[in-house]
Amino acid sequence: MNKETTPILSVCVYCGSQPGRDEAHIEAGRILGRSIAEHGLRLVYGGGTRGIMGAVASGVLSAGGHVTGIIPEFLMDKEATRHSLGQLNELIVTADMHERKHEMFERADAFVALPGGIGTLEEIVEIMTWAQLGRHRKPMVFGNVNGFWDPMLELIDHMRDQGFVHTAHLVQPLVIGRPEDIVPAIVASTSANGRDGEAGIIAKL
Repeated sequence: MNKETTPILSVCVYCGSQPGRDEAHIEAGRILGRSIAEHGLRLVYGGGTRGIMGAVASGVLSAGGHVTGIIPEFLMDKEATRHSLGQLNELIVTADMHERKHEMFERADAFVALPGGIGTLEEIVEIMTWAQLGRHRKPMVFGNVNGFWDPMLELIDHMRDQGFVHTAHLVQPLVIGRPEDIVPAIVASTSANGRDGEAGIIAKL
């Protein structure tokens, strides 16, 4: 795992394979996808073509961007429609979830968690854990659409206050409410890292 700050060429998005009950979540996926493409970045994501996953990928593709989907074989029919997978620029089929997560990490320069379920939560928490352990310095973002991640952020603050988030300066995700602000904030945070050497900044926009 690379511990150094690297240029942002690709963004990994963790999000739900279901649409959820708030239509703003699907729209946020589309907006973020378009923004990734418009900034000349590549999308790395879980390969799903349904739910918020599908919205992010379609947003990138509609704006002429590049999409790499990474999905384990056993989820091919659960999270994706097989014929839709052919629309992706690159599809990587892994043996299991562990390999999927490793591939996503290695191919991404930043990580964004949009609304999702337990799987989305597990993925972004693992990335935060690796940051706390000093294994990477890649930007991490909670796309806090309509306050979706507020309970999680309160829990992180509680754990920090109770002294359980050691090296807390390494676990400072961006918290951004508007999907169109996510990519610009990632780029800005990387520039800040290059100037002051910190692992990240906290922003609530």
